[in-house]
Amino acid sequence: MAEHAHGAVSEAGATGVGSWPGTDPREAARTVLGLLPDLPFLPELPARGPHADLAGRSTALLAGLPVDLQPTGWRLVGRPSRDGRRAADLLARDLDALEEAAADGPPPALKVACAGPWTLASLLELPRGERVLADPSAVDDLAQSLAEGLRLMLADLGRRLPGTRLVLQLDEPSLPLVLAGRVPTASGFGALRAPDTPRALEVLRAVLDVAPDPVVHCCAPAPPVELLRRAGASALSVDATLLTPRDDDALGEAVDGGAGLLLGLVPSVDDRLADLAAVAAPATALWRRLGFDADRLATSVVVTPTCGLAGASPAGARRALQACVELARRLPEELSAGAGGQQ
Repeated sequence: MAEHAHGAVSEAGATGVGSWPGTDPREAARTVLGLLPDLPFLPELPARGPHADLAGRSTALLAGLPVDLQPTGWRLVGRPSRDGRRAADLLARDLDALEEAAADGPPPALKVACAGPWTLASLLELPRGERVLADPSAVDDLAQSLAEGLRLMLADLGRRLPGTRLVLQLDEPSLPLVLAGRVPTASGFGALRAPDTPRALEVLRAVLDVAPDPVVHCCAPAPPVELLRRAGASALSVDATLLTPRDDDALGEAVDGGAGLLLGLVPSVDDRLADLAAVAAPATALWRRLGFDADRLATSVVVTPTCGLAGASPAGARRALQACVELARRLPEELSAGAGGQQ
C-alpha cells in the first residue's frame, strides 16, 4: 500500500483540495490541468449554487437514493426530483469539460473528491426531517449508495481518460464532530449520538474500498488520523496550519507506515501571499518534530492550499496553486536551511 500511495500521490509534489472559483467548468478544467500537470483535480464550482456545493455535488453520485432540495437542505425522498437532476447534470458537465480539456493528452493522475459518508450523513435529511446520521440503517444505505455511485463515476472517468490513474478523495470535514457526538438534532436542542469506533470504521471502509489508495481530507483541528488509517486511507489531507504537537504521534506513525500526507500550507483566500519560507513553516516544524529527514519529506508530502479555493478570486486561486508547486519544490531546502540555522 505504501508504494502505491507514494506513486499515486506523493511524487506529484502539489495538488489542490477540490473547490474552485467561478462558474465555467471548461475554464476551470483547463486552468487546473495547466497549473498541476502531475496531479490535477476535478474542479468543484460551488458558485453555481447548492446543486454544485459539497452536499449537492455528492448527492449527484448517490445510486438509487433520490434527493430533493428543501429550505433546510438536501433531503432523501421517494422519487427523482428536478433538484436531483440538476445536481447530476452539473456533475456531468464537469466531467465533459474535464475530458475536453484533457483531449490533447490525459494527465498521469487525477484526483476526484466527494463528501465522505459520515459528513454526508450529517448534511442530508431523512424524509421526516432528521439528519440521516440519526438512523443507522439509513447511514448504511447512504454509504452503499455512495460507494456504488463512485464506482460508476470512476469507471466513466477511466473510459474518458485512458491511462490516467484515478485518486479518490473523501472529504470528511464533519467527521470530528460526528465522532464527538456534537452534530445537532433537527430541533437544535440536542445532539445525535456518536458512532463507536468499530461502527465508524465499518462505514468508512464501505466507501474507501471502492478505489485503491484513497485519500481522506479533514481540514478540522485534531483530525482522527489513526481511525482514517485503520479505515483504509493511504494518504491523509489536513490543514497543516491547524496541527499541534498533540497530532505528532498519529502522523508520525502514519508516515512510518507508508502513508502520504497532503499538507495544507498555502492560504486559500489570501491574495497577498506571504513569503514561501513563512508558508512552509508549519510543514518544516512538523517534520523536525517527527524526526524524519528531508529525503523522506520529498517522497511523503504533497503541498496543497489550506482548504478549497472557492472563496478566492480567480487570480488568487491561480497564484495559490502556483505557490503550491513552487513550495513543493523548495520544501526540502527550507527544511535543511532551518536545520542549519538551529545548529
